[in-house]
Amino acid sequence: MSTPYVHRITKFDPADRDNRGAYCGSEDVSSDRGPVEAAYLAAVTAFAEDTGVTLLTVRDPAVSGFVHFGAAPPVDGHGLHGLFPPDLAGYHDGAQITLDVGRELVRVMLRDNGAWCRLEAGDRFFVHVGHDQYMYIGSDQPCGHAVALTTASGLFVEPLDGSPYAPDGDGPYESRPADMAFWAEVAALVARRGRILLEEQIVGNHSRWHRLTAGTVPDLGPRALLNVWPDLSTDVPAVLRTMSPDFAGWAILEHADGHIQSFHADGDDRAALAEAFAGARAAILLPHTTDDHNPLLVAVRPDDDGIVRARWPI
Repeated sequence: MSTPYVHRITKFDPADRDNRGAYCGSEDVSSDRGPVEAAYLAAVTAFAEDTGVTLLTVRDPAVSGFVHFGAAPPVDGHGLHGLFPPDLAGYHDGAQITLDVGRELVRVMLRDNGAWCRLEAGDRFFVHVGHDQYMYIGSDQPCGHAVALTTASGLFVEPLDGSPYAPDGDGPYESRPADMAFWAEVAALVARRGRILLEEQIVGNHSRWHRLTAGTVPDLGPRALLNVWPDLSTDVPAVLRTMSPDFAGWAILEHADGHIQSFHADGDDRAALAEAFAGARAAILLPHTTDDHNPLLVAVRPDDDGIVRARWPI
């Protein structure tokens, strides 16, 4: 999305930048969790009010994966405790939230707690937060009152042509809908194989797993990315033996109680992996390199009108 008015809002004085635009002053790149952070949140409110926005849409939500780029380490629950249930219900692409909840998500992102998303209101308004205390707000209004209030709070407000965190409108994004044709292919795979594994990703870096048999109909989240994989192997020791020393990817384990767990695995940590695999009744290894990442089928759950609006990268 694009808006005619975009501002970069930050505590970093533009005078303290080198000739490449990089900040070279003494301000901390982490949130102060105090008055400066409060000024950022007040800026979100001021710009939203100037725009006439009271509701926001969560776009492209994610949580921390095995690589975290924030200045501070992520926290348990990704900083979402009190905002969404532990299973992250309600935190998905397209979710409608109040300005109050949106402001708290901005706080989570400023603190590098682990969750990240874009906040939008159609083509009228957006808020993007970087991992370095830079915040970008776009509006279809000049927001002169908000600019004045934010400047008076001690933050620096700079007009820009756009946000560096704006989504690429041309993709490439996964666009196949999980429609009747897709589910017919899933049913055909189940008929041939007896059982398959379905990966459901509602937010980036967080998957739920379903073992599908004939007649299984999983309850899936809105706009979920769906990857279909071969079924787990019940020969767990053999799965572990086939892991090469240079393996990097995901280990998916089904435990005795039926719970399916996934975690990032490195082939050179054999002792820890043997301990993790102990007691599992089924397992599979999925490399995360592009060349080796080959699901049987991929699709995205569409909206009720059949259109795919989630921006899952291919």
